Amino acid sequence: MTKKIYAAMAADLLHPGHINIIAEAARLGELTIGLLTDEAIASYKRLPYLTYEQRRTVVERMRDVARVVPQHTLDYTENLRLLRPDVVVHGDDWRTGVQASVRAKVIETLREWGGELVELPYTAGISSTRFHEELKTIGTTPEVRLKRLRRLINARPLTRLIEVHNGLTGLLVERLQVEDAGRTREFDGMWASSFTDATTRGKPDIEAVDFSARITTVNDILEVTTKPMLFDANTGGRPEHLAFTVRSLERLGVSGVVIEDKVGLKNNSLLGSDHRQAQDSSEGFSIKIRAAVRARLTDDFLVVARIESLILGNGMDDAVQRARDYIAAGADAILIHSRSRTPDEILAFCARYSRLDTRKPLVVVPSSYSVVYERELEAAGVSVVVYANQLLRAAYPAMARVARSILEHGRAFDCEDDCTPLEEALRLVPGDPA
Repeated sequence: MTKKIYAAMAADLLHPGHINIIAEAARLGELTIGLLTDEAIASYKRLPYLTYEQRRTVVERMRDVARVVPQHTLDYTENLRLLRPDVVVHGDDWRTGVQASVRAKVIETLREWGGELVELPYTAGISSTRFHEELKTIGTTPEVRLKRLRRLINARPLTRLIEVHNGLTGLLVERLQVEDAGRTREFDGMWASSFTDATTRGKPDIEAVDFSARITTVNDILEVTTKPMLFDANTGGRPEHLAFTVRSLERLGVSGVVIEDKVGLKNNSLLGSDHRQAQDSSEGFSIKIRAAVRARLTDDFLVVARIESLILGNGMDDAVQRARDYIAAGADAILIHSRSRTPDEILAFCARYSRLDTRKPLVVVPSSYSVVYERELEAAGVSVVVYANQLLRAAYPAMARVARSILEHGRAFDCEDDCTPLEEALRLVPGDPA
């Protein structure tokens, strides 16, 4: 009797290690591949480059594979109990790190029917991490980048964006990773902030920087990065002009646009009612949402409606009703804004929002209420958190400190500890001949 064999893999970038696992597993019997879904992969590392459907198409056409089934979590238990394989095959590189507990549970589950775990030696000289880093140097296409933010929102309980305002900050966000309990944590994408774009030019955040200038910044960032971008379009201007904005951004590969429901001269929202700001009517702003939705060429491009009711003191009931109206108008996500120093107001909105019959992903920007933890926002139902200005705000005091030191000491030596070493600075940009 032919044995039933099971092997799980992401199969994002197939390499000799994958081929070896598949070939060796197929020699043992009829091979079923449990192909990890986007959600399963994103639970412990970056989102795969290829979608589940693309990866499935590749794997199921391999001659040694009898069938492909989805594995929805890193935990094998559900699929193992459903299929009851005689043998599970895996590389021996999962005995430590985030998958060590997964391995232990596979062994425990197989014992229920006398199944066996076969571990194959890790293929030397193969590094998926290195492949991914090399892919980043090659770049991406507008179409692939455009789709990525919606995929992230669908795959992860919480998607993390941070502002970038030039190519260098884009590279920082592209590369930065931290390890947390065996899992890789990074920023999932970039926020193109009107505030930081204006401030880096020495101008106030009153839409003084025109769209063509902002597109230049966007191009500079997209040229050296691969992660998705969400664009802060302020009020979006007139509906007729917003249509052109949407088409330009979508053509570049930007993943979405955020428009806020204010009218008149724009002032930064965190100034609140201290400065004259007026909110559009729900009906008027819904017209703008519908114009943006009509203008886009694909559903992958996100139209995000930003509600300013809490900022302007118009109350929770108004904010919740506007969320209903904007979703009905076709918004793909709702951004609720607050300048409160605590997260209480935002969490109260989240509770009300969670009871709506129709909901879309919820976006928050914890600039003033920065004390809140991501885990609290996730538990409240938030899908996207945007760190909207921290990189620029961090850069200014550091530059001021260095400049002051030079003036005070009459030389640059005394501020060297506050500066990136010159040799490292010359190597910040890939391909730099230094």
